[in-house]
Amino acid sequence: MNLKNKTINICHEINPFLGLIAMFITQDIVMKIFFKKKKIINNKFLIPHNSSVILAPTHRSRWDGLILTMAMGRRVTKKDCRFMVTKSEMNGIQGWFLRRLGCFSINQLSPSLAVLRYAVDLIVKNRQLVVFPEGKINKYGKKIVLKEGLFRLARLAKKKATSITIIPIGIAYSEVNPKFRGNFSLCFGEPLIISENINFSINEFNEILHEKMTAAENEALKIVGR
Repeated sequence: MNLKNKTINICHEINPFLGLIAMFITQDIVMKIFFKKKKIINNKFLIPHNSSVILAPTHRSRWDGLILTMAMGRRVTKKDCRFMVTKSEMNGIQGWFLRRLGCFSINQLSPSLAVLRYAVDLIVKNRQLVVFPEGKINKYGKKIVLKEGLFRLARLAKKKATSITIIPIGIAYSEVNPKFRGNFSLCFGEPLIISENINFSINEFNEILHEKMTAAENEALKIVGR
């Protein structure tokens, strides 16, 4: 099987019909019923127009994806969020829907060349790629530990894109495990710009991103009273 055929299997194009239905159900019904208060802190954040964008949020709950879509989805940016998720999240019926909503999976232990090329292609085409740098859901209380994946992806994409803007995002809930009629807050952090003239080691990159993600999350936590 050639790389083109493999790419088709990685992710379907977003199904317009399913996309509209999913947006209506999740944003207009589920989110409004489940959460009592919702707060988006943009910190004078402006959506970059001349740079490829990677959203780098903290990962505290399975609700995170829906909240990101509310803050940076098609209704706000005119672009769909394309999520890179773990293989386990793409199993069964859930996986069938996620593929048709623009999600694709990666084997964190041994990422395939086809998946990496697909992700780089999304970045270069100015799609809105979402990568959780922690690699998995990390309940608050544990120190943010970043994996190497985002650094390697940004380094690959930098060879084809003039500039890449990585946007750290902090998401917080009023309870560690989000509860019915609880609150949430999302805070945009200070962007990290990757260009041809900037070279980070993996440790330097993760240290800078860690600091920005932590600052954004701490601000979000204050809003929800934690």
